[in-house]
Amino acid sequence: QTKVAIVLNSHTKSAHDVNRSLAGWLSKLPRHLFKSITFDNGKEFAGWRTIANQFDLNIYFAAVGAPNQRGLNENTNGLLRKDGLRHNLIMDQLSDGFVQAVASRRNHIPRKSLGYQIPLEAFISQITDEQLKSF
Repeated sequence: QTKVAIVLNSHTKSAHDVNRSLAGWLSKLPRHLFKSITFDNGKEFAGWRTIANQFDLNIYFAAVGAPNQRGLNENTNGLLRKDGLRHNLIMDQLSDGFVQAVASRRNHIPRKSLGYQIPLEAFISQITDEQLKSF
């Protein structure tokens, strides 16, 4: 809905580290702010059940060989790579500050599909008072 890019730096592609990063981030947010997460089919998401149960989230996976089911994600990944998160970077050497700066840059570019709002404005406009009460 809002096209906001949320980029977490797990430093490795292990399922344990990805779960740790996700759990750390989700635990800082109001419960039920996010209702679902869509992962690709990488082995780094093998611990999806733990995250789903711990945070009461629906987890979805795209069908194998169907990148068209993850069009926004694929496009966002391409834009993040263009902005500095290239394939050849060594993940454990990336600073959290650098990763967040790249995501922030992407989230501050107005999008025609959002009525020329920036993704962060669109995201904030979707948050309800009910969602903030539990925070």
